[in-house]
Amino acid sequence: MKIIGFDTATDDIVVAAADSSGMVSESVLAPGEDGRPVHSEALLGAVERAVAKLGGWDSVDRIAVGIGPGTFTGLRIGIASAGGLRLATGKPLVPVSTLEALARTIQLGELGGEDRPALPVLDARRGEVFAALVAPGGRVVWPPFVCSPRDLGGRIESLIAEGQPSPRVAGPGAVRFRDELKQHGADVAGSAAGIHRLGGRAICELGAGADPVAPGTTPEPDYLRVPDAQLWLERDGRDAET
Repeated sequence: MKIIGFDTATDDIVVAAADSSGMVSESVLAPGEDGRPVHSEALLGAVERAVAKLGGWDSVDRIAVGIGPGTFTGLRIGIASAGGLRLATGKPLVPVSTLEALARTIQLGELGGEDRPALPVLDARRGEVFAALVAPGGRVVWPPFVCSPRDLGGRIESLIAEGQPSPRVAGPGAVRFRDELKQHGADVAGSAAGIHRLGGRAICELGAGADPVAPGTTPEPDYLRVPDAQLWLERDGRDAET
């Protein structure tokens, strides 16, 4: 199977291409010099370069797209782009959980890592994190959720107290809130570890093993909470009433 996978749920753009022999192309595009993500400017160009490595769109069997959780704007751009590409090419479209893909990146990136649970953590802003717990083999133990770093630390502490294996904790949120999580006994990877960034291989592998959405439909983004933009609109509406 030849598959194109990409994710825009975080500040990075992750794009990859794989065939039956393994990875053909993988790239991560970080935010620009001003610190702003470049999703709208750079995503489609990166996808087209990856497609070329597979021999063009005629060779592609399916498209996999990350559905979050993550930033509102990033998810809208990624999912809308995937829907447009599906319409233009007729290729099946497969939704992939960003947290499950990061969990797979964690387990693939460590020696013996597939033998222990992975706890991917994304920075959700507002002093919160998105997280999930994924057992070896990909079984989701804690489905994606949003909470404070302190509450996540409490969950980890309870898990260890129950005698459960200590999960490997990684991701942008784990880096930002490392000290708070480690106070609760979390095994957080070092800041330089590559497993803190989502890998394209994981997106392609999960996309190859999942079911596409029905023709004519678009994957639903996994926001987990009300987007900032909606909160602002509601706040402005209340201010206008007063």
